[in-house]
Amino acid sequence: MIRVATYNPDLSRKGPGLLLRDILSDKDTQIAAVATVLAKLNADVLVLTDFDFDYDLVALSALADLLEKAGAPYPHRFAKRPNSGMPTGLDLDGDGRLGGAGDAQGFGNYSGQGGLAVLSRLPIDTGGFRDFSDFLWQDLPGNLIGDSIDADVKPIQRLSSTAHWDLPIILPDTTPLHLLIWHATPPVFDGPEDRNGRRNHDEAAFWLALLDGTLPMPAPPAPFILLGDANLDPVDGDGRNGAITAILSDPRLQDPAPKGTHTRAEPGQKGDPALDTALYDFGGLRVDFVLPSAKLRVIGAGVFWPDPSDPNAETLARASRHRPVWVDIALP
Repeated sequence: MIRVATYNPDLSRKGPGLLLRDILSDKDTQIAAVATVLAKLNADVLVLTDFDFDYDLVALSALADLLEKAGAPYPHRFAKRPNSGMPTGLDLDGDGRLGGAGDAQGFGNYSGQGGLAVLSRLPIDTGGFRDFSDFLWQDLPGNLIGDSIDADVKPIQRLSSTAHWDLPIILPDTTPLHLLIWHATPPVFDGPEDRNGRRNHDEAAFWLALLDGTLPMPAPPAPFILLGDANLDPVDGDGRNGAITAILSDPRLQDPAPKGTHTRAEPGQKGDPALDTALYDFGGLRVDFVLPSAKLRVIGAGVFWPDPSDPNAETLARASRHRPVWVDIALP
């Protein structure tokens, strides 16, 4: 059995190098809480969807050192430069200034802010890695881009606000398991043009197009797991939920419907009363997903979100606004 998990740990800081500083200080209570959560989660493969990138993966290695001391070693680490904070040279947000966070390919105050990272106990096939992050939004079949951005921006605007990856890990029988990873923009913080809402939808729709074989790159072979932070709830919230609904009902995937043990959504948060609130992983919304391909045998799944009376509840709340989502897969 292997446990595969995704978690948005809120490990992004206001400037480059500050995350490493805070990890090494051994005084940051939020980082200490994240390390405790991850050690208890004890996943074999862990996708972090909000982690500042640096070229030598120094911050990621520093976090891995903390986890090893806590009894959760991760000898294999992976990250690539994300679109967040990547300059475009254009005034994308229309504020009359260049070089702002809203002018980057994905929102970010500096290159690499809030990137993706993977920690694994299984070997990572870096030679088989595919990075789709430079795919242009306008090139997605059936995209919703419309008039949400200016015509002169369309030829350079990438679809991924953070990244879209196909990262194979090697199972003990040498079979590659493809991790299809993404972190989408929130579908809010814009105007009536709904640029972020349209982009958020299409960042999820990308996977359907890839699996359908309608993109210039071939679909990944099974087995695979689609996982990450969609920033999109299938029934609630402010986003356009058509793409994530289609993903959840796609016969090539399975939704284990992971649940926590908490009894209700956080106060003041939205939540569909027709749903078991234990499905939620972010306030009253379900936005983080781990969706194995159809023929993988799922033997367990959950949201690491205990009841408020549990001793771990306070640590989880201090670590992040999100909760880890995990799925246990039977090995061949």
